[in-house]
Amino acid sequence: MGKIFEKDNVIEVNNTSPKNIKLISALTNDSFAYIILSNTFNVFESINHIIYLIYCNTNNCIVCYDLKLNQKINEIKNNHEEFITNFSHYLDMDNKRDLIMSISLDDNNVRVWNFINWECILNIPKINNDGYLYSACFLKENNKLYIITSNFNLLNTSELIKVFDFNGNKVSEINESNDITYIIKSYKDKNSSKNYIITGNLGYVKSYDFKKRELYHKYSDKDSGTHLSVLVNESENDNLLKLIESCFDGKIRIWNFHSGALLTEIKVNKWLTGICILDSDNLFVGCYDRTIKLIDLKNKNIIKSLEGHKDWVLTIKKINHPKYGTCLISQGRRNDQIKMWMIEL
Repeated sequence: MGKIFEKDNVIEVNNTSPKNIKLISALTNDSFAYIILSNTFNVFESINHIIYLIYCNTNNCIVCYDLKLNQKINEIKNNHEEFITNFSHYLDMDNKRDLIMSISLDDNNVRVWNFINWECILNIPKINNDGYLYSACFLKENNKLYIITSNFNLLNTSELIKVFDFNGNKVSEINESNDITYIIKSYKDKNSSKNYIITGNLGYVKSYDFKKRELYHKYSDKDSGTHLSVLVNESENDNLLKLIESCFDGKIRIWNFHSGALLTEIKVNKWLTGICILDSDNLFVGCYDRTIKLIDLKNKNIIKSLEGHKDWVLTIKKINHPKYGTCLISQGRRNDQIKMWMIEL
């Protein structure tokens, strides 16, 4: 692993839980985040219960890092024409394998890899005709696995979100999705077993009913700016399904997923990027000022401001590390390296 830092590089605002957050190490020395997006890396527990980190390095290769061994185990030439800008993971239980999806914004290609041998099992080229490909996600319905890709409607054309089968054939498009979409995710409501697509766009967040291929809700009371991160949180406290999103206007907004009503608005800082849920009461968000803010969702205030990155903090993910327990993995823009923080609960 990288050098252990002597200082924690943590600003303590008050004594609210968690008790302490310590910057343990820089995990990488060659990672590179080309553009301002979330999911610039991915960290996941594999089918054989090992936690891996996947990222793009300065040589435009995919790097696989074993967090238990604390070392690189693979470096794969990715065959994208440009730098990889986005990674996703899917646990394919039907075929007992892990799938990794890589995206290059500039070459408009999606590639899916079998993690066990890094065979490229699917390549979908030139997704959008009029612009960039910012994001894509996996979605499974009726025992079929699909790839959903973001759109880029820069020229006010009819470019829409596209649905591909796992043979790479475009099977449909999503109605009312002619936006500039920066992040796209799938979500399955466990109560209704319905699949939804969620997008962060220029100006607002949207959800779509996947089966109907149509708009479900538009979460906006005004044009608030670019949205780069969005997630759905199943709250055990109030039995509400909540959509949480970050915005360039400096606010975290929490919506009732099914009604579309705005529940909470928290002013944090300007230009917010990646978000990550710690627990039902706390959330991390990456900021333009090179910090990670820990937000108390109940009291709507900043608990801690974590310093340690040298550039805009883009992606934040929580893991259960085999040695350190609950940890946060984060990455800054450009040559700012991927870092790991230990959380004392």
